[in-house]
Amino acid sequence: MFPCRGPVVPCRTLSSVSATCNGTVKPWFARPARANFALDIYIHTVYTHSVSSREIEIEDLLPLPEATFHILMAVAEDDRHGYAIIQEVATRTDGMLKLSPGTLYRSIQRMLEQGLIQETAERPAPELDDERRRYYRITSFGRAVAKAEARRLAQLVKLARESGFVPGRA
Repeated sequence: MFPCRGPVVPCRTLSSVSATCNGTVKPWFARPARANFALDIYIHTVYTHSVSSREIEIEDLLPLPEATFHILMAVAEDDRHGYAIIQEVATRTDGMLKLSPGTLYRSIQRMLEQGLIQETAERPAPELDDERRRYYRITSFGRAVAKAEARRLAQLVKLARESGFVPGRA
């Protein structure tokens, strides 16, 4: 057993219920799954706060994963729900890229956390729409990241042309 100092504070981002500390903390291998312990709380609050409190810079996100860039392009013009994003990406790429629902929603979750897109409550035609659909819109930060990625890719194509890998003007 390890000593503990005082009450354990509940943490909303962990999926566990808080209790007060009884003065000892069990080693990790003796702990029940998903329990709140002082060390877990310390690691979660201090580490997460220090990582998430810093502003995300555009360069931190580059290069973008392919799915992320395509999703940003799909929501750049109009707000779209998940299935509409899948259809738009397939149309834009002539079927070369078909996002699976798993890839799409994992990407959307990460993009929401990064501030690239936001969920919107507005609906294009509420009377014709299913209320279960969630619509997404690009943020100004997401637009800036997409533009930076486009510049990065343009520079890459320019270098490929100069190296003779891509036909066209060098």
